Amino acid sequence: MDLSTIRAGGKAALARALSAIESTPDSPTVLSLLDTAHAAAQAHVVGMTGPPGVGKSTLMNALIADWRASGRRVGCIAVDPSSRRSGGALLGDRTRLSTDPEDQGVFVRSMAARDRLGGLAELTVAAMVLMRALYDIVLIETVGVGQSETDVAAIADSVLFCVQPGSGDALQFMKAGIAEIPDLVVVTKADMEDEAGRARADVEAALALASDTTEGWTIPVLMVSAPARDGIAPLIDAIDRHAAFLDRADGRAKRRHAQAELWLVQAIRDRFGRDGLRRAGPVSLPFGTSPFGRLAETAYALSPKNPHCL
Repeated sequence: MDLSTIRAGGKAALARALSAIESTPDSPTVLSLLDTAHAAAQAHVVGMTGPPGVGKSTLMNALIADWRASGRRVGCIAVDPSSRRSGGALLGDRTRLSTDPEDQGVFVRSMAARDRLGGLAELTVAAMVLMRALYDIVLIETVGVGQSETDVAAIADSVLFCVQPGSGDALQFMKAGIAEIPDLVVVTKADMEDEAGRARADVEAALALASDTTEGWTIPVLMVSAPARDGIAPLIDAIDRHAAFLDRADGRAKRRHAQAELWLVQAIRDRFGRDGLRRAGPVSLPFGTSPFGRLAETAYALSPKNPHCL
């Protein structure tokens, strides 16, 4: 299983590779594949988050349609709530998408959040890294979030936060945990004209009061009615402008490197606990390198089979 084989094999090969990542995430074959994919990154990664019922899946559907109409290949990860019985994804988001199953230029994968509370599944990062090497856009929809589920900021290039008019979402946005993560804000259901206008004004006021952590990027607040496709083109244009902004002065590379270090710390803690993380020592990566190779080295160093185990 290598990257060229997956490219040649299309959606079926990618599905098999993702299944292998889920079943044997720490195998040498999987880690080698992810190392190669990390070095071959080409897609812009968009993370979409927001409260339940805000319209993320409908917006996702509209974005996919416009990106495909312009010839861009799109890989999607939909993080779903988990079944209490099986632990698997309930597939609520995926069933609302109207993608053509024969279209090799779009791929949708559902993942169960299970016991993760940050809005993402445990294997979302690995899946994103692989899909990032195969598509032009990777779109990640989180499970519905509240006040503190901000993991999407540690995986995406552009974070899109959705606000629903007339629901109190604007008030939720003003709370620090959520207000710090978006690069773009979308007021959904813009056909609710008065309520949508008030929600936009509330969010803009909250952004004006927030400390400047965007390093020169002004966070746009856009109005969208996804079922009518109103506002989708301006939203895609704003995403493209943010992508161009990140490419200045290595902004994208710096963001991805910080994300890789955070992922590596979490992966070591998940596998070996806090004591294992302590024994591994300071976790750092040379700039631009893959965290997957470093994870394999750390796993060997902490393994009882290693005669020099830490």
